[in-house]
Amino acid sequence: MIATRPLHRLFGAIVEGVDVTKPIHDETFTELQNALTEFSVLVFPGQEINDAQQIAFSHRFGPLETTKVGTRGTGSPLVILSNIGEDNRVVPFADRLNMVNRANMQWHADSSFKRIPAQTSILSAREVPVTGGNTEFVSMRVVYAELPEDLKQAVEDRVAIHDFAHSRDKVDPNLMTDSERATLPPVRQAMVLDQGHKLSLYIGSHVSDVEGMTTSESRKLIDRLLSFATQKQFIYRHTWCLHDLVMWDNRSVIHRAQPFINHKERRRMVRTTIAGVTPTVK
Repeated sequence: MIATRPLHRLFGAIVEGVDVTKPIHDETFTELQNALTEFSVLVFPGQEINDAQQIAFSHRFGPLETTKVGTRGTGSPLVILSNIGEDNRVVPFADRLNMVNRANMQWHADSSFKRIPAQTSILSAREVPVTGGNTEFVSMRVVYAELPEDLKQAVEDRVAIHDFAHSRDKVDPNLMTDSERATLPPVRQAMVLDQGHKLSLYIGSHVSDVEGMTTSESRKLIDRLLSFATQKQFIYRHTWCLHDLVMWDNRSVIHRAQPFINHKERRRMVRTTIAGVTPTVK
């Protein structure tokens, strides 16, 4: 039987009593599913996991996404988030790997730029910097519940356009190749998700426009929503320890990486992503 301890007064929990490197029995699996539904973010400390074990654990929760073109791990179930080059050395500050890491410092939900966006992400800490490199999370269920009435009305029944290129262009217009842009066209996503038990606001850095609004109006609305959502009281900041494994529901939370001295200190994280089952709009 698992044990959970709250991470934040609003969401998140530390999970104890589970070794994710070994097969998960049905009873434990059900407990983990229930915990993820309740807390949205789960932290498993001290999980010295390898790639095959992480894939096996992740598969227990459903089919995995295949990593997209242009990302380390392309064609596999693994996303390698690292500033370590092929020669096993830290890459220079201006290297593309660090540019990708900077793009991940924007608030986002993983794979919201896909027609059927991701359900769950699982991230393991293989190497961590001495300082910085933490990850922040916001519960968008809590945010939606506390939205001012005018903002709730502004997002009701609205559809947003999520475009991966939009978020990358903020960092560098040359960060994506033409082939990457061609394989990742903009998609439509509902701005409010009904998860059966609670509603969740669904926005982030990939949103380029809101249907029925001008680009200027869209950006003002998204800026207001993100400004409200990312107030200090809504944020849980995870300070990574070596071998932490963190699991989160992308349809309930947004997250972002935090800076570290990326041209000097090593950071290597490995992510697996459980694919979504249904689109958010028809």
